[in-house]
Amino acid sequence: MHPFTHSLKAWPRGHASPWACLMSTGAQRRPLPSTFPILDKPLLPIHRHVYETNLQNSAKCHQRYLEYQEKVQKGGGESAIARHTQRNKKLVVRDRLRLLLDEEGCLELSPFAGLGLPYGDIPSAGCVTGIGKISGLWCVFIANDATVKGGTAYPISVKKQLRAQEVAIQNRLPCVYLVDSGGAFLPLQSEIFPDKNQGGRSFYNEAIMSAMRIPQVAVVCGSCTAGGAYIPTMAEEAVIVHKIGTIFLGGPPLVKAATGEEVSPEDLGGAQLHAEVSGCVDHFAVMEEEAYQCTRNIISTLNYDLPEDRELSVEQPLHSEEELKGLAPKDYNHSLDVRLILSRLTDGSKFQEFKARYGTTLVTGFAKIEGHLVGFVANNGELRYEAALKGSHFIQLCDQRHIPIVFLQNTPPCPALTLTPAQAESNTNGLKAQSSMMAAVACASIPKITVIIGGCHGADSYAMCGRAFDPNFLFLWPNARVSLVAPGYSGTLTHDEEEITAINERLEEESSAFFSSGRLWDDGVILPQETRKVLSCCLKIIKQQEYHISRGNRRFPVLRL
Repeated sequence: MHPFTHSLKAWPRGHASPWACLMSTGAQRRPLPSTFPILDKPLLPIHRHVYETNLQNSAKCHQRYLEYQEKVQKGGGESAIARHTQRNKKLVVRDRLRLLLDEEGCLELSPFAGLGLPYGDIPSAGCVTGIGKISGLWCVFIANDATVKGGTAYPISVKKQLRAQEVAIQNRLPCVYLVDSGGAFLPLQSEIFPDKNQGGRSFYNEAIMSAMRIPQVAVVCGSCTAGGAYIPTMAEEAVIVHKIGTIFLGGPPLVKAATGEEVSPEDLGGAQLHAEVSGCVDHFAVMEEEAYQCTRNIISTLNYDLPEDRELSVEQPLHSEEELKGLAPKDYNHSLDVRLILSRLTDGSKFQEFKARYGTTLVTGFAKIEGHLVGFVANNGELRYEAALKGSHFIQLCDQRHIPIVFLQNTPPCPALTLTPAQAESNTNGLKAQSSMMAAVACASIPKITVIIGGCHGADSYAMCGRAFDPNFLFLWPNARVSLVAPGYSGTLTHDEEEITAINERLEEESSAFFSSGRLWDDGVILPQETRKVLSCCLKIIKQQEYHISRGNRRFPVLRL
């Protein structure tokens, strides 16, 4: 007999084995204690002038943020809301979400999407998306707002829905659809129907998500016409509301035009027909309130083993998060040491810096955000050769240890100039090192969260995990600028004075955070003082997939037979 086996068997009955503590520690999931040094970065008199200038700019950006927020909250306007609630007897989309979600609040994604587009304002892109808790479980929700353009889907609506599904896939989150859609806006069908990442992709995603064992539930709380009819029929469970929920490819007007027959929406594709005859839905609800309670019950059947909620003692930053408003740079020339920002985001303002004396224009290191261990990669100047090598090393280190990374992006306003042979050599070396860092970012399999705190310009933004490099979440501060070069720097690209003036005017408009968010180049504009709370929420959401008992891949999705 093996001596180790013998020693366990020989231990006297009723006495704890000396190996018991070793065998039980795995179940405790206790993080290692950390004694990171404190990053004590108070505001000094030398910072005051830049801080006050940034603070004034933040106040202007905050005012614009509030104006956009007010516009989004109104949905399709007072008359559309009155028609929706009084004539159609439906709840508005945000009231629906209040009934569906737990009371803890939610993380709404891209609320300003659809504002300022060439074809007009489409508040919230005609659908509210985000992540909230349902029966204690983080879930993605995609809820059509039928008060906006009668529930018609525009190209930006499709893009927003696909992004929400991408978030669900990337973070393996259950997905709930609240469907109340009138189908595609036909005058823009060429931007909605034919291409790979347009309308049909949402149905492809539903099948893939089901095959990945990502649960999906649909609530038919309005019209599901044309392509919208596939959403509930491809979901794993579907609920329909009596008298207001309908599913059909072509509605009563199309039937009359084709056959001359007059038929009511309820007879053609109502709740009773689909619950009792076709079997397209699984649950029949008399009222909307009943439908959302039924959905909460469905979510509670999912196979997750969540840890017990414990009140953890979390250290707050030593400095006020409100001071971040004065640290949000008006432009690149008003950037202060990024450690000032880090000390207002991390638990206890503690930060274990990595390679502190090398490549100093990039700050890397470990910290905790409300108890979650993360790696930080933060711009603190131009991403030069040494900084890019350091960034590549640190990203691979985090990937090896499976530690999520938070990128704080504030890149230079234009590419580095090449005026001398020495500069040419330096830029060439920097290019090679940046390529290495880009590869490290692209290939890292760990969760990545990007916050654009200032500029997002040129190739440096790729190495700092810009949108093209697929971060789990990407947010902007209201002061952020997103463009190839910053406004006022187009002279580096052309020497024609008239052209420079025209380009700079265009850059001033198109580089703003609100222009970016209106086109869904990000997951939303967040206020600087709320960054710590948003990052903590994202880290909790990302972590939930570890508790999904049956998260392995399988070959086929659930099919309705």
